[in-house]
Amino acid sequence: MFLGRVIGEVWATQKNRDLEGKRLLVIEPLDDSDGLSAPKVSPVVAADPIGAGLGEQVIVAFGKAARVACGGDGDYAFEAAVVGIVDDFDVPGAPSAWRAAREQA
Repeated sequence: MFLGRVIGEVWATQKNRDLEGKRLLVIEPLDDSDGLSAPKVSPVVAADPIGAGLGEQVIVAFGKAARVACGGDGDYAFEAAVVGIVDDFDVPGAPSAWRAAREQA
């Protein structure tokens, strides 16, 4: 899982049946861009079963956990899903960009 901020939405008129009726959001991971991190794809497109809004900070799950969060047995054709909307956080030493992203929302 990771913390991220909703920066957009994706619409697709033609898509796999597993994605029908699912809202797709573009999520920018909150990251310490000055630090070392594992290679990753950014931003991430995630299914949103809970209704997150533009600018909100969210918790995103990957893999089977993401698919189960969307109401199935984990056998869907997507890899990421929003599983929580962040009200606040307490992370000592967090990069200032994390808090700035919250204040922009």
